[in-house]
Amino acid sequence: MANTILLGTRKGLVVYRRKANRWKVDRVHFTGFPVTLADRDEQGSWWALLDHGHWGCKLHRSDDEGETWTEFAGPAFSEGDETKPGKPATVKYLWAFAAGGATYPNRIWVGTEPGGLFLSEDRGATFSLVRSLWDYPGRAEQWFGGGRDDAGIHSILVDPRDNDHIHIGISCAGVFSSPDSGKTWQVKNKGLRADFLPDPDTEVGHDPHLLVRSQQHPDVLWQQNHCGIFRSTDNGNNWQEISQTDGPARFGFAIAADPADPLAAWVVPADSDAIRVAMELALCVSSTHGGGRTWVAHRDGLPQVQAFDIAYRHALDYRNGELVFGTTTGNCYHSANRGAQWTCLHSNLPMIHSVRFV
Repeated sequence: MANTILLGTRKGLVVYRRKANRWKVDRVHFTGFPVTLADRDEQGSWWALLDHGHWGCKLHRSDDEGETWTEFAGPAFSEGDETKPGKPATVKYLWAFAAGGATYPNRIWVGTEPGGLFLSEDRGATFSLVRSLWDYPGRAEQWFGGGRDDAGIHSILVDPRDNDHIHIGISCAGVFSSPDSGKTWQVKNKGLRADFLPDPDTEVGHDPHLLVRSQQHPDVLWQQNHCGIFRSTDNGNNWQEISQTDGPARFGFAIAADPADPLAAWVVPADSDAIRVAMELALCVSSTHGGGRTWVAHRDGLPQVQAFDIAYRHALDYRNGELVFGTTTGNCYHSANRGAQWTCLHSNLPMIHSVRFV
């Protein structure tokens, strides 16, 4: 059972602790600064990815659960790197984080906007740009921003069976996979749709909003996509749409998968890309326990009148039967029974960028 929740918010890192079966705010770190993502690595260290505004984007690591923090300069492009000809590349946003896995205990992956993938082999002290992806043929012409100025890497999945094998999600480009720690790359968009492009079946140009894995069944991948919900049972080689045709589970940003059950996942539906509020201003969480063949909308404990909440990409998490999600309107909800009922842990928070059980 996880007894700590990390909330990355627009105004700091909010830490919840469970004591006597009740969740309470324990501490707030980096008060006033946007924490774009907070997570824990396999060595137990906490990581906070921050946007320091004038001072740029930086990483912070705590090896003692927030008692002290070490600041790292973080990823940076080199002079001469360009997103497009004549447009210098500068890190605007730290959008994805992943530890390297058991094989590489000191390895850290970070994804940025613009769409750079950076690798550290010394736990964040130094980073190098993965040139093979940055120089991938057609990147400057085919990758573009999905709601942001530039393409961004928001999802990094390390295969638990083979830590050299990674998948990344790019808005907008799609899913890319490397079998060799980023030396070579393959496009993994077969079965996806890009309805916003002249050719919906284009090889590159898709907009996965988030990519996740059923960790104990690692061939099963899920994505909440701009054009629906998709699932793969062959490690991303082929995707099948599993959107709900007559219900809310279609558009959204966040998705969480049950690590032990390859058929179970949860999403927080939103109205559409143009409106971006809860469906019919009634907040719900939808779950499937049949691999997307059927969906159930859970509303018990969630506001059903004038609810403008939506959940960002990283703002939903699942752990051992519990779920937690945070919203753009600063509300945090928790379920102890796989989403059947919900309790509001906190309102009046800043906009919530990410949530993680640790």
